[in-house]
Amino acid sequence: MKKIRWQMVMEDGPVSEPCSGAADVAAYLLRNGHADRDREAFIVLLMNVKNRIMAEEVVSVGILDGSLIHPREVFKAAIAGSAASIIIAHNHPSGDPSPSAADREVTDRLRKAGAILGIPVVDHVIVSPEGAFFSFRESTEWR
Repeated sequence: MKKIRWQMVMEDGPVSEPCSGAADVAAYLLRNGHADRDREAFIVLLMNVKNRIMAEEVVSVGILDGSLIHPREVFKAAIAGSAASIIIAHNHPSGDPSPSAADREVTDRLRKAGAILGIPVVDHVIVSPEGAFFSFRESTEWR
């Protein structure tokens, strides 16, 4: 039998303003270099009870037009970091932030997992290198 040792290290960073909507999330992603990556990167933002970003984790970096996402990786840091909620986000290197069928499926799956874990998914934001963005929560797709 092997023992597992997993350690989470939270490094100090700038204090973030509360996220009042997807525009704040998109601006954060642009500021931190996530929007203009050459491949899709799936990012999880850990939120505290005051809706401030406590930490971020790049869960997956994929190919030009996709990445592999599994709930266990998405919620691992959220559980360890005692996040009150999460915002999931990724970039579309193509410049078009419109969600794909796979984006819709992942969003639904992660929202269901978050409900079971008691860590709600507040939004899923897709951002383009130019700063255009799509918010599932602010769209008619958030039910």
